[in-house]
Amino acid sequence: MLRLSTPGQSRFVQTGTFDVNYGGGEANVAVSCANYGHEAYFVSKLPKHEIGQAAVNALRRYGVRTDYIARGGNRVGIYYLETGASMRPSKVIYDRAGSSIAEASPEDFDFDAIMEGADWFHWSGITPAISDASAECLRQACIAAKKHGVTVSCDLNFRKKLWTSEKAQSIMKPLMQYVDVCIGNEEDAELCLGFKPDADVEGGSTDAEGYKGIFKGMMEAFGFKYVISTLRESISATHNGWKAMIYDGKEFYVSKHYDIDPIIDRVGGGDSFSGGIIHGLLTMPTQGEALEFAVAASALKHTIPGDFNMVSAEEVAALAGGSANGRVQR
Repeated sequence: MLRLSTPGQSRFVQTGTFDVNYGGGEANVAVSCANYGHEAYFVSKLPKHEIGQAAVNALRRYGVRTDYIARGGNRVGIYYLETGASMRPSKVIYDRAGSSIAEASPEDFDFDAIMEGADWFHWSGITPAISDASAECLRQACIAAKKHGVTVSCDLNFRKKLWTSEKAQSIMKPLMQYVDVCIGNEEDAELCLGFKPDADVEGGSTDAEGYKGIFKGMMEAFGFKYVISTLRESISATHNGWKAMIYDGKEFYVSKHYDIDPIIDRVGGGDSFSGGIIHGLLTMPTQGEALEFAVAASALKHTIPGDFNMVSAEEVAALAGGSANGRVQR
């Protein structure tokens, strides 16, 4: 997607210019995985014109393979971002109707070839929300992934500006049969899948006990191998608490807590977490270590402008290991 954001913390109605970046859910995850040394591919459809090529180039710049991006259609999806501050929240306006991926069909992709030899396929709940055509493309991709023995992860990522909870559940629940690793937060789980944790997140009660029942219920209902939830305490637009928890059917593990203040850019924070957990589960011996890596990666993303998390595995490991003083590295 093309991201047009107001400079600094200026408002839509007062700015005369926009800063240009490229990003979007799965693209952000692919960049993170490439940064950690994985061979990452992004699958989508983009127009052949120069703006479409600029989006492709943005991925290539950070090592993401673009072999499976179909070309065609008329436009790149756009979102406008107004960055909040203190008690004023950030705002997003979507302009995605008629984009190339919204009008793509399964015939645009050879999903068997795409999944052959792959280890992991990740998707987010934003993709099927774009259009019914996108949802069908995703369903076919999931079928091919399971056929080829690929691990499938999903970040539920409910977006109320794209669809209703009723529509989301009608599409998302059937797709869960293909998912091995389910990632989300308490709102995503309720609005996409109908599961509500026994926890007062708005009031700051994010104890793991409130999530045990929902995690077990989700695993029983859908057969997930892992259920993972991020836990964000929104003190203000520029000050958040951040941690996460993971359940593998046997053990609950809760990560350390990060106090992120000030936030430079929280867009892409959840995607950076997904990229971190994918890397962690692929390369680390325990789910606890994988989760600590993912939470630290996402905490770092909040300090970086733009959608992409421009950090190395070594930088993430240093923060996860306790190096959080921000001293100049000489």
